[in-house]
Amino acid sequence: MKKLTLIAAGVLSAFSFAAQAASVNGQPISQQRIDAVVKMMQAQGQQQVSPQAAQEQVITAEILRQEAIKRGLEKSPAVRAQLQNLEAMTLADELLRDHMRRNPVTDAKLLAEYNALKQQMPAKKSYHARHILVKTEAEAQAIIAALKKGKPFAQLAKEKSQDPGSAVQGGDLGWSDPGAYVPPFAEALGKLSKGQVTAAPVKTDFGWHIIQLQDSKSESLPPLDTVRPQLTQRVQGMMVEDYIKSLKAKAQIQP
Repeated sequence: MKKLTLIAAGVLSAFSFAAQAASVNGQPISQQRIDAVVKMMQAQGQQQVSPQAAQEQVITAEILRQEAIKRGLEKSPAVRAQLQNLEAMTLADELLRDHMRRNPVTDAKLLAEYNALKQQMPAKKSYHARHILVKTEAEAQAIIAALKKGKPFAQLAKEKSQDPGSAVQGGDLGWSDPGAYVPPFAEALGKLSKGQVTAAPVKTDFGWHIIQLQDSKSESLPPLDTVRPQLTQRVQGMMVEDYIKSLKAKAQIQP
């Protein structure tokens, strides 16, 4: 019986040591407080956090807390307000984490939000184009004729184009969506196939254009598995927002 009592005492002693990591002036410091500091430091971007460093930080804070209480600083209305706010924010964070643990984001919710985003974000087309800009339709027709005879588009652009920004690049305008161009230009570009040149000059307020489509591409929402982490965060945010709204609707708030 005595042996069992000693064993039990040893177990209780070990449990007490695990729960109480240190003490300051007889005030115990629990392991939970140290663990909380470790998590806070990690959340602030510190990859490797020493438990000893975290414990030292808690001990220092406890020494300062006790000294502040000796001076009665905790009785200050401003300090009490700060403590109340800290308590409220800590409990609020924990409540929201608990809510998400109880209501995890399901595959069905992810798929529903993904499909909703696809409807809101239709495939976006962009074009890689070249052009030659001249002042008159006659000049433009002459350039089209030269192209039909095999003269390189880029060479003609360097020689003839009145657009100084693209002429030195052989008329290259880079990749842009249709909205980057004036309507007549965008409309003509959208009718071209890869490598094709407009059969007739295109008139805009800038002059007459000969347009060549280098390439085109459609950018749509990536596959669900590719955006799963970001989409999960988005759905979680929406769920938290809905939860907060539901609690506010039940609360009696008086301004």
